Amino acid sequence: MDIFQEIKKTLAERSGEWKEKKGIWEFSTVIAERKAFLAKKKLTYSAKMKIDEENKSVSFSEILIDSGSGFSSGGGFDDGISTGVGFKKETYNTMNKGREGTIEEQSDLFGKKYEYQFDYKEIRSKVENVVKSVGYNFEYQILPVK
Repeated sequence: MDIFQEIKKTLAERSGEWKEKKGIWEFSTVIAERKAFLAKKKLTYSAKMKIDEENKSVSFSEILIDSGSGFSSGGGFDDGISTGVGFKKETYNTMNKGREGTIEEQSDLFGKKYEYQFDYKEIRSKVENVVKSVGYNFEYQILPVK
């Protein structure tokens, strides 16, 4: 049984994109967007998984990514886009002195900026259930999977 295919099948009802790089699988999906005159911001959920066949384990991490592009009116400091033409992308994690905290804390933070209903815990528990059902260990990591 291919554990990755089982995980992918379990998340099939979720619209999202799968990528693989150096043995790490990433699932990402846009969960919220805000559009204004000539500007756009979006919030993306990303989960990374590394399957260790030898030790029969799967390392899992998740993160919320806030990005924006376009013109802005220069109105506020809290919207993350400065005056003029621009592009901004922020990633929140615990590496390189970035914002620290769990995905729950990130969700609370972004809940003030975006209106969305996204149960990231559902994705985590579905992956964990598949992993455990085939006899592998599920290892949740706050730091990104490498």
